[in-house]
Amino acid sequence: MKDRRMFLRKRIILFHILIALLLSGCGNSENDQVITDGTDTLLGGTISESEETLQRAEESLAESTDQPPEATPEYKIIMVGDVLLHTPVEESCLRPDGSYDYDSLFSHTKEEIAAADLALVNQEVIIGGADLGISGYPCFNADYSLCDSLVGAGFDIICHATNHAMDKGRAGLVNCAEYWRDEYPQITVLGIHDTADTSTSCGADPVIIELGDIRIAVLNYTYGTNGISLPADMPYAVDLLNEEQVAADIQRAEELADFTIVCPHWGTEYQLTPDASQEKWTKIFAENGADLILGTHPHVIEPIEWVTDEASEHEMLVYYSLGNFVNWTSGTGEGVANRMVGGMAEVTLTKNEDGEVEIADYGVKTIISHVTSGPEGVTTYFLENYSEELAEENEIVLQDSNFSREYCVNLCNTVWGDLWKAEQTSDTESVKINELLMQQQNAAYLAE
Repeated sequence: MKDRRMFLRKRIILFHILIALLLSGCGNSENDQVITDGTDTLLGGTISESEETLQRAEESLAESTDQPPEATPEYKIIMVGDVLLHTPVEESCLRPDGSYDYDSLFSHTKEEIAAADLALVNQEVIIGGADLGISGYPCFNADYSLCDSLVGAGFDIICHATNHAMDKGRAGLVNCAEYWRDEYPQITVLGIHDTADTSTSCGADPVIIELGDIRIAVLNYTYGTNGISLPADMPYAVDLLNEEQVAADIQRAEELADFTIVCPHWGTEYQLTPDASQEKWTKIFAENGADLILGTHPHVIEPIEWVTDEASEHEMLVYYSLGNFVNWTSGTGEGVANRMVGGMAEVTLTKNEDGEVEIADYGVKTIISHVTSGPEGVTTYFLENYSEELAEENEIVLQDSNFSREYCVNLCNTVWGDLWKAEQTSDTESVKINELLMQQQNAAYLAE
């Protein structure tokens, strides 16, 4: 029906064009002819000439009307989970001259990171510099060169609000914030503050990122700092999950931006499902108008779902946990293999016909932490590029013998369901692994 209406509209336009062309040729000339026999002449021109005029008009109109409409711009946002630098990871990045180079961590994933319009990462550990001592668990600290590698990998936003933000005290936090500001002013650093003027708790506006004509607000909070108090003269040092402050921040973000992203560091470590605290905060985020939640901290992946605020009917997309991006844990036993699997959230934004920003598409890609001994022995792969041979070489199998490529696939199937485009595994292996995962989940619930 639509095509028919378009055809008729074109014919009407063509008729008017033709009449105008013919009338423009009908003057007071003595040579002008009038229709005499119905076959030879028409308003001063022959029928064949009129047909040619009509054909030319049709071709011209086709050129002007058959062009595809200009596509609505779309912007791809990605985020990965925790960059968790246990001692073996740091050692893999240590060079013979005593310097550190973290490029190898991102060598197999950086191309897709850099291709995104906006790339976020949860930087689990503080980057306080070598002067404070490079260290792993329980008080982490990384060399400044990690900043260089994160930028080189293509990240635009660094989320620093984690439970390890204060591991090196005031000095570590200040060193980290200053290095980012001095060396990479173009990079957006969230969650930590060495000056009051950047903190919303002191009156600053939320950070706004512009992608084309879309304004995006991004907020980052942590549930705590492992019992380490914030400096008395810097109560703003780390953005904490405070209900009153979070509500005010999101409401202000909604005033300033078209779309609001919240990156909370929350949940229960190693649990594959959201806990009561995550459910509470999800409700708070939704009722205040947040649009997208990208969660971290549990060190394992958790479900992805749409949540609707009952009062406003506002819809919000939630990634409860993206798991680890980089990791080589010291743990052993069943469930440790789960920590080697992370997710890359992929969310595409666009404007609808009403000019409102909406999520046009979303999904997740699986990332595997691949760990072997020696220099540059730790890196990350997308699961689609991760072979059975690589899985067999991953030394995490010495800590959890259940680890395999099939194990990773089944974990994603269990947690992400239909959203995850599952790869096929053998029926026997699938049953075995799914049973194991269910046992792990049950054990986690019983432990609470």
